[in-house]
Amino acid sequence: MRKMLAIVSRVLTGASQKPGAASEAGRVLLAARNFANDASFDIKKCDVHRLEDEPPTTAVLTREEGLKYYKIMQTVRRMELKADQLYKQKIIRGFCHLYDGQEACCMGLEAGINPTDHVITAYRAHGFTYTRGLPVREILAELTGRRGGCAKGKGGSMHMYAKNFYGGNGIVGAQVPLGAGIALACKYNGKDEICLTLYGDGAANQGQIFEAYNMAALWKLPCIFICENNRYGMGTSVERAAASTDYYKRGDFIPGIRVDGMDVLCVREATKFAAAYCRSGKGPMLMELQTYRYHGHSMSDPGVSYRTREEIQEVRSKSDPIMLLKDRMVNNNLASVEELKEIDVEVRKEIEDAAQFATADPEPPLEELGYHIYSREPPFEVRGANQWIKYKSVS
Repeated sequence: MRKMLAIVSRVLTGASQKPGAASEAGRVLLAARNFANDASFDIKKCDVHRLEDEPPTTAVLTREEGLKYYKIMQTVRRMELKADQLYKQKIIRGFCHLYDGQEACCMGLEAGINPTDHVITAYRAHGFTYTRGLPVREILAELTGRRGGCAKGKGGSMHMYAKNFYGGNGIVGAQVPLGAGIALACKYNGKDEICLTLYGDGAANQGQIFEAYNMAALWKLPCIFICENNRYGMGTSVERAAASTDYYKRGDFIPGIRVDGMDVLCVREATKFAAAYCRSGKGPMLMELQTYRYHGHSMSDPGVSYRTREEIQEVRSKSDPIMLLKDRMVNNNLASVEELKEIDVEVRKEIEDAAQFATADPEPPLEELGYHIYSREPPFEVRGANQWIKYKSVS
């Protein structure tokens, strides 16, 4: 103990004498502190439908996992706030649906599956694009329509793709049959892979979703149908839009679970449970994630005409997913407040650097308008707005 105090004393003395050494002193102090390697937490019990087993009500979080989850969730939050700023500056145009408030969903789902598994979602896709492995600069550059974007600047907010991530789909509910098709491919190819097929509560009444349920159940497809219930489909509350708001029971003959979507550990454990069920050959499962978005439906929606500012603030103060994870880690000696603040600083710098790239990178030239229609085809011509305009398409 005396030795440690002597080291700390020397570090602090040096920091007071050398400008800019305070941060280095902080890092030495963190290194000298003994953090716990892991901690066990009680998590909310899931509601279940047509299941004998259920997800666990305790979860173990290692220090390494906690720091990773915190940084990823904070990055998604800051990225969305930067997108909000760029949109208001008219640098981002068109449709833009932000994900802040729902970070525990994309992080928990990714933590519960393998990188070789598959994900398809609707148009609120930025968080999943990041958790599936794409860097922030490519996401922001896609939002600003630049060549360095993940879809070469031609997809925008709703059409982003990565390895084993199929978007980003703009038509309400249309990605659900596609997700069933991806799960069919997993089964057909004999791979131990599953597909997470996401949609919102606003899409939950679509007929094509129930058709996909039926086929997935008949063919026992390894598909988790996931309803991100953020309480409002555009500006309509779930109570006004659905005769039954038990979305996890909507599959009728398909088992379902309802999960606290604001708790990253609850989402992770439920995803592991559902993934194991699908991999065992029993067929699909439904999962309802009860979550909340802080922004309006899209950037054209202020988000306060159908709900009060007090409601939003109450969720922020009591159920914010990043705050819940931070409190758990600090209170159980998995991390310190100072360490998490350093991560916040790193994240802000990463976002600022990415935003600079996204505004300075050039737009794709007009002659590339027809590029990338197919992935592996020889070049061919594409007709433009009239028969005399031709564009070359290159894979």
